[in-house]
Amino acid sequence: MISISLGAARRLRAFRLWSLIHTWTSLVSMAFLLLLCLTGLPLIFHHELNHALGYEAAVPDLAPGTPFVPLDRIAAAAIAHKPGEILQFLYFDPDETNTVLAGLSKTLKTAPSDSFVVLDRRTAQVLADDKPGAGPIGFLLQLHTDMFLGLPGKLFLGAMGLVFAAAIISGIVLYGPFMKKLDFGTVRRKRSSRIKWLDWHNLIGISTLAWVLVVGTTGTVNTWADLMLKMWQGGQLAEMTAPYRDVPRPLTLVSLDAAMSTARTAAGTMTPRLVAFPGTGFSSNNHYAVFMAGSTPLTARLLMPALIDAGTGQLTDMRAMPWYIQALFLSQPLHFGDYGGLPLKIIWAVLDVATIVVLASGVYLWLVRRRSALPRLTASRTLTTAEPGE
Repeated sequence: MISISLGAARRLRAFRLWSLIHTWTSLVSMAFLLLLCLTGLPLIFHHELNHALGYEAAVPDLAPGTPFVPLDRIAAAAIAHKPGEILQFLYFDPDETNTVLAGLSKTLKTAPSDSFVVLDRRTAQVLADDKPGAGPIGFLLQLHTDMFLGLPGKLFLGAMGLVFAAAIISGIVLYGPFMKKLDFGTVRRKRSSRIKWLDWHNLIGISTLAWVLVVGTTGTVNTWADLMLKMWQGGQLAEMTAPYRDVPRPLTLVSLDAAMSTARTAAGTMTPRLVAFPGTGFSSNNHYAVFMAGSTPLTARLLMPALIDAGTGQLTDMRAMPWYIQALFLSQPLHFGDYGGLPLKIIWAVLDVATIVVLASGVYLWLVRRRSALPRLTASRTLTTAEPGE
């Protein structure tokens, strides 16, 4: 009997500890998680909403199979559209193969801010000046990613993601003992509102557990993107370009099309996703960096840089990026459900709404519990402070 009582006491203490962890980790992260879920809901459909609101360039209808013009012509058109600025990169959107995004800036080392130009790959015509962050979707994206605080905001939200992970783990630990005498999916509708909401909170929470872990983990990884890219620049990229460290930038660069042809030959069936020009942060003073991607839904998210000597047009190095960069590339589209088209986005949206219900019901349950505990606490204090004989 004593051993049973001691075991029961230990289990009770452990349950109370996990309950305390679950309550406070949930409360600490709650406001920010609600912010992320509410802003994340429209961001799931950011392509569709930007198109409907007119924030995406209108692509002219040309005859199917119209060939692309040389990249050198596209680069010249982008520079002519932004006189006095330097072309830093070309980005090829896998969802819109007929356009290319050009990023320009005042200097090679200054990251483009709002100097982005969308061009038609078939005509080299400038379709639009693209400004990342423009419009309501751009506003929501920045609020969602860093709360307009830059890197500190990203790291703070990443920390909230880790706190939320503790809330999820503690919730899993508590769910087993709580449901020991109840069938899965039970909602006690004849009980008080608090009990009914507690059952719904537990049911929806455990049903969306896998999705919440995936989205929470990928979101946390995404907050470390800037740090990961700096690690890659200071590590693998520095190693790949080390033989050219003291070599001056060529006075004349080889044709961009020649560099692209070399990269395509080396990469086989892979397709170009990004070209970084010599002197920018993603190449060196002596290289075009052509980032190639695969053709399957998975490998299309993984990039492999091919470094092309900007003076000779020869391939100098090509290798897979480190595992942490690959994890980042995979987590970004998975976070917003970009792998399976519109059907997967709709599923993501439904699960996002379910998570909002779990978070809101958690706040409600905590408030109701505090309200019910307050009279008992007041009565206890009254009894302990009363004068003898009262």
